[in-house]
Amino acid sequence: MTSRSIGYARTSGGGDTKQAAGLEVQVKALKDAGCAVVFQEIVSTRTAEKDRPQLQAALNAVVEGDELVITALSRLGRTQREVINRLHDLQEKGIHIRTLDGLVSTKAMGKMAPVLIGLLTGLNEVEREMTRDRVMESIEHRKATGGSIGGRPKTNKAKEGLVLRLREEGCSYRSIREQTGLALSTIRRIIAEQEVMA
Repeated sequence: MTSRSIGYARTSGGGDTKQAAGLEVQVKALKDAGCAVVFQEIVSTRTAEKDRPQLQAALNAVVEGDELVITALSRLGRTQREVINRLHDLQEKGIHIRTLDGLVSTKAMGKMAPVLIGLLTGLNEVEREMTRDRVMESIEHRKATGGSIGGRPKTNKAKEGLVLRLREEGCSYRSIREQTGLALSTIRRIIAEQEVMA
């Protein structure tokens, strides 16, 4: 069986003409690059992989020896980790990956392709570890210096008193919001906490 080049095109957005035009450009480029079949979809980058039917169809269509062609690595996933994991999984199955921006072509790289994928995977692990260390250092610094470690700041007592006084005077929640600048949820919480204490 001869190897095939299967294309996958994706653009983000709500399906307006600008996104559709961007998708058409990708599809044409993939066909010009030798893809007999191109799977395409307009889907948000925040959409989980399992909810991208055309990506799943493209991944199911490629078999060992085939080549998955994309315009850029970002088409494969939402995050660097997803992209690297996808590259690793495809490489393990003997499926080649080529980007039209020239960044990756595992078929042309030959025996160096697994080295590149391994290097990318290792760099991803190092970056994740460094990010975790920076977050922990930041939390420790904030704890030591009395800084905030998250969450919303407490409403000050003066504002809470004003909310309660206005409510006792018969003001509506919306009126209180206009006078204090607090969110309705905060006003409801302050009043509910007072009612529990009473």
